[in-house]
Amino acid sequence: MTKFRAKLTFILIVLIGSSMLIAGIFMAKVLENSHVKSLQENMERELKVIASSGVWDYQGTESELFQFYTAQAHRLKEATNERMTYVRADGKVLGDSDQLPEQMDNHLNRPEIAAAIAGGIGYTTRYSDTLKEKMLYAAMPVKNPAKVTIGYIRISMSLEQVDQSIRSLWYFLISGLLLLFLVAGVVSYRIAKSITHPIEKMTKVAQQITNMNYESRVPTYQDDEIGQLGVAINRMSESLQGQMARIQENERRLQGVMENMMSGVMMIDRDERIMLLNPSAETILGFSSQELLGKKYNEAKQQFEFTKLIQECIELQEPISDEMMFYYPSERILDIHLSPIAHEDEEWSGVLIVLHDITAVRRLERMRSEFVANVSHELKTPIAAVKGFAETLLAGALNDKETAVSFLQIIFDESERLNRLIGDILELSKIESKRIPMHFSPVYLPEFLERSLSVLRKEAEKKHIELTMQVEEDMYIEADEDRLRQIIINLLSNGIAYTQEGGKVKLRVEPLDMNADGDYERLRLIVTDTGMGIPKKDLPRIFERFYRVDKARSRSSGGTGLGLSIVKHLVEMHKGTIRVESEVGIGTKFTIELPVIH
Repeated sequence: MTKFRAKLTFILIVLIGSSMLIAGIFMAKVLENSHVKSLQENMERELKVIASSGVWDYQGTESELFQFYTAQAHRLKEATNERMTYVRADGKVLGDSDQLPEQMDNHLNRPEIAAAIAGGIGYTTRYSDTLKEKMLYAAMPVKNPAKVTIGYIRISMSLEQVDQSIRSLWYFLISGLLLLFLVAGVVSYRIAKSITHPIEKMTKVAQQITNMNYESRVPTYQDDEIGQLGVAINRMSESLQGQMARIQENERRLQGVMENMMSGVMMIDRDERIMLLNPSAETILGFSSQELLGKKYNEAKQQFEFTKLIQECIELQEPISDEMMFYYPSERILDIHLSPIAHEDEEWSGVLIVLHDITAVRRLERMRSEFVANVSHELKTPIAAVKGFAETLLAGALNDKETAVSFLQIIFDESERLNRLIGDILELSKIESKRIPMHFSPVYLPEFLERSLSVLRKEAEKKHIELTMQVEEDMYIEADEDRLRQIIINLLSNGIAYTQEGGKVKLRVEPLDMNADGDYERLRLIVTDTGMGIPKKDLPRIFERFYRVDKARSRSSGGTGLGLSIVKHLVEMHKGTIRVESEVGIGTKFTIELPVIH
């Protein structure tokens, strides 16, 4: 509105100034013409007086003529203060009050002379190269008693006085114009302000409403059209404020639901562009909303089967549900539901997609199925052995004492194996269900590890395996001693079981994260062997229940396939981590990192 006020003021000033400028130009021109006209009349009278009183028929040589008429021109200039020139009938200058006549050009072609020849008297205004100023010239023919032109007399005067008068007029006009501009600017500004000020306030309020500031109100004005407009704007602002409050509340609720949903939500509009993506959908699809929003679904670098499913829903405009394997950003199974969106005024306006990550559910189902199958298989093998050898004994093998003892030993070994399997299953079940209480206490590692290794030394000596330990003195850790021993013995037992005769199994402890006082905050326990190693394809699964790399050898060694799974759970209960590195034919290294203090 300030621009409008300025424009209105500017237009008014321009109109006033233009009018005064035009009037000033007209007045200056009239004044100049009037002044010049007056000068011409005076000059005409002077020429007539000079022509009647002067001697113009002087005879003599050219040099004498120059002297005579030049002297006469000087006398006339002293009397009139005007330049005087006498020109012979052929254009030759015989005398001049300001210049030497013999050096002057022929003047027959001068405008004032030509005008005098044609009309009896001639006038012209031009810039004089001789005097370097603007001059007014007047010329009149001089005739003898026989009315024959014998020459021309010319007088000229400077127009500096006329120009000075015009300049004075212009100074007056410009001063008055500036004063008028100032007065007109102040008056027009106040008039424009009185008109535009209420509208400015309303405009600001409207802009604030546009910027969602619905608390802004228009001040109360007189009860006219502008006042009524202000009241209407205030009512509209109050209505919008209430509506926006409800909309914002609904948006907050919807945003809270969308951001905290475990399922991914994706919306595609009728132009097939992705318009909505919640955080869960970003995580599931592996792309941020900045990368996908606004793009067409078939240009969003999504899995081909997923894109095909969206296209099918758009074409059929019917709900579709499907289960699909995704491989990016990680391998997972998704339950996908696509529903066409339709409004009352439109048949179809987009597609709503809901993504459920059911990878954990399917993995749990697979693990449950595998667990049942593995347990059944593991239980069936010793039971079948016990049953088979018992039937053989019942069939008459008892009479052969040596055979009977051998069979009974096998039955005993299988029952022991069955007992260990059931014990490990119960142990793992309690660990996974968090039903095992942890009793943390300080453990002196050198003594603790030596006792743990002594349990397995006889087993290692049977295979001529070198069992060693490397641990610094004065190393302590806060842990559940029984569970920590179970971890160490399980790992060392595995190393001995899968290492050939004459191999090595080593336990090493290293301090980690030394602080400024020289104390360590974490410990690293490393168990290495020189055994057969684990193929790379099996490394990700060795901590699964009943998973065996070499199934035949595992059974022959008496393993249940649950040891590493129990170790992993016990390490995690100590807030630690475990990882494995292995090369086939070289050996395996298990690395455990545990906090020193809980």
